[in-house]
Amino acid sequence: MYSQQQGQQQQHAGGVMQDKDMLFTILTDLKRTVGEYTTATTEASCPMVRQMFMELQNHSLRMQGDLYNFMQQNNMYTKPQPALKQAIDKQIQQVQQNHQQMDQFVQQQLNGGGQSLSFLAHTQAQATQHTNSGKNPYYM
Repeated sequence: MYSQQQGQQQQHAGGVMQDKDMLFTILTDLKRTVGEYTTATTEASCPMVRQMFMELQNHSLRMQGDLYNFMQQNNMYTKPQPALKQAIDKQIQQVQQNHQQMDQFVQQQLNGGGQSLSFLAHTQAQATQHTNSGKNPYYM
């Protein structure tokens, strides 16, 4: 009788680990899917298709958030360490500057300006530098 209960407990413990692994895989896939829907949305030229991808993205974001909350409540996912406010503020400022520069570049191009694409190359080099240095501005 004791060994039967012990065996059932071991099976249950093994099942929890498998469930956790499966849920983590689903969570990761949802994160990837959200990114792919973002890309599809930005590349869609048809307003109806664009709207469909935006709805799919929002649905995936809700599912990802619900799954994350469930996993966290059941001690299956630990939060990353909080980022320093100073580091976040610096990243926000950098993104705002890049956004402003990009807006200026686009306006110049739309107004017939002949500026070279060096700005785009510079922006891409900065993004690559952040990625290669392990300092991803989107994941603190």
